[in-house]
Amino acid sequence: MNVFETLVQYDYEQLVFCQDAVSGLKAIIAIHDTTLGPALGGCRMWTYANEDAAVTDALRLARGMTYKAAAAGLNLGGGKTVVIGNPKTDKSELLFRSLGRYIEGLHGRYITAEDVGTSVEDMDIIHQETRYVTGISPAYGSSGNPSPMTALGVFKGIQAALFEVTGSSDLANRIVAVQGLGSVGYDLCRRLKVAGASLIVTDISEDNVHRAVAEFGAVAVAPSEIFDVQCDVFAPCALGAVIDDTTIERLRCQVVAGSANNQLAETRHGDRLQARDILYAPDYVINSGGLINVADELEGYHAERAQKRVEGIYEIMGQIFSLARTHHIPTYRAADRLAEERIAAVRQVRSTFLPTSRSLLHRG
Repeated sequence: MNVFETLVQYDYEQLVFCQDAVSGLKAIIAIHDTTLGPALGGCRMWTYANEDAAVTDALRLARGMTYKAAAAGLNLGGGKTVVIGNPKTDKSELLFRSLGRYIEGLHGRYITAEDVGTSVEDMDIIHQETRYVTGISPAYGSSGNPSPMTALGVFKGIQAALFEVTGSSDLANRIVAVQGLGSVGYDLCRRLKVAGASLIVTDISEDNVHRAVAEFGAVAVAPSEIFDVQCDVFAPCALGAVIDDTTIERLRCQVVAGSANNQLAETRHGDRLQARDILYAPDYVINSGGLINVADELEGYHAERAQKRVEGIYEIMGQIFSLARTHHIPTYRAADRLAEERIAAVRQVRSTFLPTSRSLLHRG
């Protein structure tokens, strides 16, 4: 790949390559945009096929975090770290301490957190070398596992979507099909059941499915069948790119709203959902509860304050749906517009304010 062409195309600010021969660290930190504030984004550890794949993933994820933070109303930019390695065999204290020193060297331009392949314990090790890390153990004044807050945000987003299509956010007697019963998907099922919804579930783990059936009275279907069930809401909470040319025509729901990242295989599938009169809750907005939660740590974590902010996803989704209605555009474009307009407004404020400040200084 031509790195500089890519950086210019999407206006990335910085790409940092990190290596340490002693610990075996090979990592990439991508900072996309810090207009709204320091870049915050998780640290992912993965067995990438090659270095180009790692760079591509870091850049893609960092840009996504910019939009997620902006749409969530946070004063944060977007960034991401990817560590090249097997999270099951290549982790060590030295590796994460070395990474922590690189992060500290950015002097607060980038703040990390846990992500795929990393854990709270890994963040605790990074914390030994830098204060620019969130999602550490509660013993250090942190919030711990962000999954419950992510699930809360998805729950509020589902309520907002139902209100948009039916005029009521009441989940009683609604049917929700949940694809994926990991930490977030399972907690979402619990909240939906308490709210009176009926559940249809699937997961590649039979144990997860059996537990959901036993605890929530859910109806289980095979992973290949979840797209065909009649329901009010389809909630993808597993892998991304599940809304594609084939599955989109099989959906029998009014709403697609779940926690999975990058649910649309391509952006044109968002247009197709609109054409089918299926309301799509943009993934990076509805699943931003975890980010909102860890961002609260930067002010000194306060659980009630963080929960209130996560619950605000309901209002944010309402803004996006209204914007889509007003401008006759798909909801994924409305979400992008909301994020881009906020970034542009802050950039404009800074560009007009700073020259005035300098001129006053010169006159003084």
